Amino acid sequence: MYADIIVDITHEKLDKVFQYSIPPELEGELQTGMEVVVPFGKGNKEIRGYVTGFSAKPGYDEEKIKPVLRVAEGSMAIEARLVALAAWMKEHYGGTMIQALKTVIPIKKQEKARRKRRVRLLIDEEEGRRQLEGYLHKNQKARARLLAALLDQPEQDYELLTKKLNVTLAVVRALEEQKVISLESEKIFRNPIRHREKGRKIPEFTAEQQYAADVFREDYEKGIRKTYLVYGITGSGKTEVYMEMIAVALADGGQAIVLIPEIALTYQTVMRFYARFGDRVSVLNSRMSPGERYDQTERVKAGEVDVMIGPRSALFTPFQRLRLIVIDEEHESAYKSEQVPRYHARETAIERARREGASVVLGSATPSLEAFYACRCGRFQLLELKMRAGFGELPGVFVEDMREELRRGNRSIISDRLKNLMDDRLRKREQIMLFLNRRGYAGFVSCRSCGYVVKCPHCDVSLSVHRGGKMVCHYCGHEEPWLNVCPSCGSSYIGGFKAGTQQAEELVKRMFPDARVLRMDMDTTRTKDGHEKILETFASEEADILIGTQMIVKGHDFPNVTLVGILAADMSLYSGDYRAAERTFQLLTQAAGRAGRGKRRGEVVIQTYSPEHYSIERAAAQDYEGFYDAEMEYRELMGYPPVEQLLAVLMTGPDEKLLDTAAKYLKEFAVRIDGKQRLQIIGPAGPYVAKVSDMYRRVLYLKGREDRILTEVKNRMERYIEVNQGFHGMRIQFDFNPMNVF
Repeated sequence: MYADIIVDITHEKLDKVFQYSIPPELEGELQTGMEVVVPFGKGNKEIRGYVTGFSAKPGYDEEKIKPVLRVAEGSMAIEARLVALAAWMKEHYGGTMIQALKTVIPIKKQEKARRKRRVRLLIDEEEGRRQLEGYLHKNQKARARLLAALLDQPEQDYELLTKKLNVTLAVVRALEEQKVISLESEKIFRNPIRHREKGRKIPEFTAEQQYAADVFREDYEKGIRKTYLVYGITGSGKTEVYMEMIAVALADGGQAIVLIPEIALTYQTVMRFYARFGDRVSVLNSRMSPGERYDQTERVKAGEVDVMIGPRSALFTPFQRLRLIVIDEEHESAYKSEQVPRYHARETAIERARREGASVVLGSATPSLEAFYACRCGRFQLLELKMRAGFGELPGVFVEDMREELRRGNRSIISDRLKNLMDDRLRKREQIMLFLNRRGYAGFVSCRSCGYVVKCPHCDVSLSVHRGGKMVCHYCGHEEPWLNVCPSCGSSYIGGFKAGTQQAEELVKRMFPDARVLRMDMDTTRTKDGHEKILETFASEEADILIGTQMIVKGHDFPNVTLVGILAADMSLYSGDYRAAERTFQLLTQAAGRAGRGKRRGEVVIQTYSPEHYSIERAAAQDYEGFYDAEMEYRELMGYPPVEQLLAVLMTGPDEKLLDTAAKYLKEFAVRIDGKQRLQIIGPAGPYVAKVSDMYRRVLYLKGREDRILTEVKNRMERYIEVNQGFHGMRIQFDFNPMNVF
C-alpha cells in the first residue's frame, strides 16, 4: 500500500500530493487525515504532512518512492472528514489544498500545558510529630514550617502553600526525598468561561417556539437531517429554541456547534448556554490566548465538551459525534471569510453536516435573501416565530427626515425628536442605545438638502469618492467628475457623508453633561476582555447611554433600554454594493429590536435622508417579507445573487501596467471559454482601495445562473494562471457571491 500525503510546508506553491510507501510496522495504523513525518527533498529533511488517501499501485518508479517514517507525535490529530471537507472547500472556493487544510485545522502547534501541583503528607500524625521535633532540633526552620502546615491540613495547593510559608522548591524536594511528602502534578485545562450562572430555569415556551422545537425533535428521532431556517422577530426567543434543539442532540449522545457572528456576542450567549448545559459548554474565539484555544480543542478530544460556541472558525471543532450546527444571525457578513479560501460558513456548515449526518439550524430576525430564497425553493424548511416571547410589544418607530431638520436649522447629527426622547428617558432613569450605522461606508456622495445620491447608470449602485476628484463604480469602473452642486435641486450641500462614534460621544456629552456615556467600537474593544467589560457595565445599569457601531445591536438583551436612536441610516444604504439595501434593512431592524425588551414598550428613532426608500420604510414597519419581495425584484432585474451567482476575481500585483495587461488577458480567456455566452463578464475595474502597500489591485466580475458553470470556469482560470508565467508575480483570488464589494 502507498499513502498519498500533502506536505505541510510554508511554500504554498508546492500544492500537490506526494506518494510514500507504508512500511510494515505502520500497515493498518495509518488513517486518512492522520499527521505523519516523512523524508522530503534531496537531503531527506524530516517534515510533516497529512494523509489524504491510499492507493495499491505506485504512481511512478517504485525505487524512487520513500517510506513514511512515523506518525507525528504531539500533534493535533485531524479526522478524515475534516480533510475531505478541506478538499471540498478548495474545489468550491479556490486556493490551495494547504490553505484549505490550515483553515480547518485551527490549532497549528501544541501549547505548553498548564499544570496544577499539590503537596500531600505521606506519614501519619504520630510519625509526623517526631519528624517535626527533629527538624526543630536541627534548626531546619523552613522544613519545620512546611511539615507543621501539612500536619494541620495533609493536602494543599503547592503555589499557595509555598507562598504563604515562604519556602522554596528545594525544601519541598528535600522532604519528598525523605518520603515525608509527595509533590503531585496534574494537567489542567484553561477555561475561558470565568463568570458562571448555574441552574437557570427554562422559560415557558410560546406555541410557536414549541412547534419549532417539536418539528426538529420529530425529524431527528426519525433520522431526518436537513437545514432549517428559524425566522423569528427580535425578542421572539430564538436562542431558547436553539437550546431545546441542542438538548435533543445531546440526549442522543451527540455534540453541537453554535456559531455567532461577533466576539462581542460571546459573553452573553455563553452565559445562557452555560446555565443550561454547564461544564459541557466551551468557547473558541480569536481573543483567547493560544493556550486557551489549544486547551479547548484538547478538551474536545478528551470528550469533555459537547457544545462549542464561537465565531466562524468554531465550525471546524473536531467533534466525533457532531449532530447539530446552529448559525445564529445567519445573515451576517462575518460568516464569509476574507482569507483564502473565501468560504461561507453557511454553505460549509451544510456540507459538513451532510458528510457527518448532522442537521443545520439557521436563525435570524432578518434572514439573508439566500436563506429565505432557499426556503421558497423548498431546499430549507422555514420555522416562524412571529410573536415576542412573554408577549412583549414591538417598539414604536419614528422615521426622522434629516432634510427637514436642516431646513429648520438643525445641523447636528441628532434630531430634535431624538434629543427630546433622550431627555425624557434620562429623567426616568431608563437606558438609551445610539447606533451609528457605519458598516459598508465607502465615501458615497449625497445631498443633505434633497437626499439625492450619485449612482452608476449601469449597475444601480452608488459611486464612491476617489482621490483626484473622481467618483467611481466598483463593479464596472464607470467614472464621473466630482460635483460641487446637486444636479437634482441645485443645493451646495452635496458631498461625502462623514460621522464617527467619537464625534457622537462628544456631542452627547455636551448635550447631556450629567449622563453616564459608554462608547463601544473597535477602538474601545481592542483589549482581550474589552467587549465583556463594556457590556457588563451597561447591563448592570452603571451607564445611561451606550454609543456604538453594529456590534451593539446584535443579540444583546438589556431590559432597561427603552430608546434606540439610529444615526445616519443612509451610510450603509449607499455603500456602492448591490447588498446595500439588504444590509441597511437588517441593521435597522436589528437595532430597533434592542428597544423595549423588558416590561416597558420601547421607542426607536431612525434618522435618514431617504425616508421613502423601501428598505427604511419596511424596517420601520418590521416587515421582512415586504422587504424581501421588493429587493428580489431588484435582484432579478439586475441579475444579482441569489437569482444569479457572482464570482469576483481579485488581482493584486506591484506593476500597475502589467496588472492591467494580465486582467485584460484573463477577461479574454473567460470570454473564450464561455463560448455559449452563459456568463456576463464585468470589468476589470479598480476597487475602492486600488493600491495597498505599493500593491495595485483590479477586480473582474462574472455573473451566471448556474453555480456549476462558474465553478468550472474558475477551475479552468486557475489552470490558465498556473501555466502562464506572466501571472506568477501576482496574487489572484476567487470569491463567490462576495459579501462586500472590493
